[in-house]
Amino acid sequence: MSQQTLNHTEKRAALALASVFGIRMLGLFLIMPVLAIYAREYPDYSAALMGFTLGAYGLTQALLQIPMGMLSDRIGRRPVIVLGLLVFIMGSVVAAMADTLVGIAIGRAIQGLGAVAAAILALAADISRDQQRTKVMAVIGMCIGLAFATAMVAGPLLGGALGLSGLFWFTAGTGVMGIVILLLSVPKAQTQSARRDALPVASELKSLLKHTQLWQLNIGVFVLHAVLTAWFITLPTQLESAGFATSTHAWFYLPAIVLSIAVMVPMIIRSSRTDNQVFWFRIALIMLCSGVFVGDVFGRSGLSLAVALLIFFAGFNYLEASLPSLLTRVAPAGSKGSASGIYATCQFLGAFVGGSVGGWVLQYYQSLGLGIFSLALLGLWLFSTLWMANPKPVTNVTINLQAVNGSQRNGLNQALAEVTGVEEVRYAPDDEISYLKVDKKQYDEKTVQGLLQQYQTTN
Repeated sequence: MSQQTLNHTEKRAALALASVFGIRMLGLFLIMPVLAIYAREYPDYSAALMGFTLGAYGLTQALLQIPMGMLSDRIGRRPVIVLGLLVFIMGSVVAAMADTLVGIAIGRAIQGLGAVAAAILALAADISRDQQRTKVMAVIGMCIGLAFATAMVAGPLLGGALGLSGLFWFTAGTGVMGIVILLLSVPKAQTQSARRDALPVASELKSLLKHTQLWQLNIGVFVLHAVLTAWFITLPTQLESAGFATSTHAWFYLPAIVLSIAVMVPMIIRSSRTDNQVFWFRIALIMLCSGVFVGDVFGRSGLSLAVALLIFFAGFNYLEASLPSLLTRVAPAGSKGSASGIYATCQFLGAFVGGSVGGWVLQYYQSLGLGIFSLALLGLWLFSTLWMANPKPVTNVTINLQAVNGSQRNGLNQALAEVTGVEEVRYAPDDEISYLKVDKKQYDEKTVQGLLQQYQTTN
C-alpha cells in the first residue's frame, strides 16, 4: 500500500467525517446572516438578547469542547459523536418550537452542548495512517470553511422561504443526516489511546496554559470570532436599510466571499514562500480593521457594504486558515491535541463574548459603539503582534516504538534528538509513540528510518 496517497478507507473516512463535521457547523452558522432581522418579530426582542442568542452556542461549546474529547477516549468515538448530534438535534427542535427569543437562546445553548469536534478529529486519527493524517485533517478543515460560506448564502435563501423556525427545523434535519452518514459511511475503527495530535491530554493542559506563544494564537482566535459574531449583529439590518430584501442577501454574500478567497489565496502562497507570516498576519488584521471601519462608518449603501465585506472576509479567511497552521508549528511536539483543545475553547468563547457583549453594546451605544468595540479588540490584537516572531518552518513526525524493546526506547530517543533537523523529541509511554518536531528544510529522514531499523533489529 502506497504511503504517499490516501487508501480507500482513508478517503471514505475523510469524506464522511468531513460531511458530518460540515453539516453540524452549517447548522450552527445558518442563522448568523438572518437572526438580526427575524429576531425583531419576537415579543421579548432586545438588541442585547439578540446578541446573546447569536453567541449562546459558543459558551456551551467552549465548556464541553475538552471534556467531550476526553470522554471519547473512555466510551468510544462513535457513541460520543452520536450523543453530541442527538443533543444538537434536540437544541434545534427547542429553538424551532420557541415563541420567544429566550426560547431560541436556550435552543442555541443546547445545540452547543453537542461538542463533537474533538471526537470527530480523534476518529479521523484512529482510521488514518500517520503519514496521511495531515491530508485527512485538511479535508475536514476545508469542509468547515465550506460550511461557513454555504451558510452565508443558504441562510438568507432558506430564511426567506422557511422563516427562522423553519431554519431550525432544517438544522434538526441536517443533524439526523449527520448520524446516518456516521453510522453508514464512516469505517469502523478500534478506539485508540489518547491521540495527542487530535485529543487533549489532561496532564498537559496546565503547562500549555503558560505557553506565551500559544496564548498569542488563543487570544487571536478569540478576537477573530468575537468580531465576526459582533459584526453579524448589525450587518443584516444594514443591508436591509440599504434597500436589500432578506432573500437577496445571499447574492450579496456570495460574490464577496468568492472574491475574498481570490485575494486570500495569493496572500497564503506569498507568506509560505517568504516565511514571513507575521508581516502578512498584520496585513490581514489591518484588512479586518478596514472592513469594520468602512462597514460601520460608511455602510449606508450597497457598494460601501460590498467593499467592507470583501476586505473583511479576505482578512478573516487568511487568519482563519493561518492560525491552525501556526498552532501546529508553535505547539510542543506531541501536544497538538491539547493545544488545539484550548484553541477551540477560546474560539467558541470569542463567539459567545462577541454576541453577548456586542448585543449589549449595540443596545446602549448603537452601531457606532459596536464598531468601536470591534476596532478596540482588533487594535489590541494588532498591538500584541509586536511581540510575535516568525515560527520556524517545522512539522511534526510520529514514530511508533511498539516494535522497539522498552529498555531500548530511551537510547533511541536520545539518538533521534541528535539527528540533523530534529528540534524536539517527546516520548508518550501510554501511546508507545515518540513525537518529533523537525525543521522541514534540514530533516534527515533517512537517518531517522535507519535508527529505527537498527533498534528494531537489536530488539
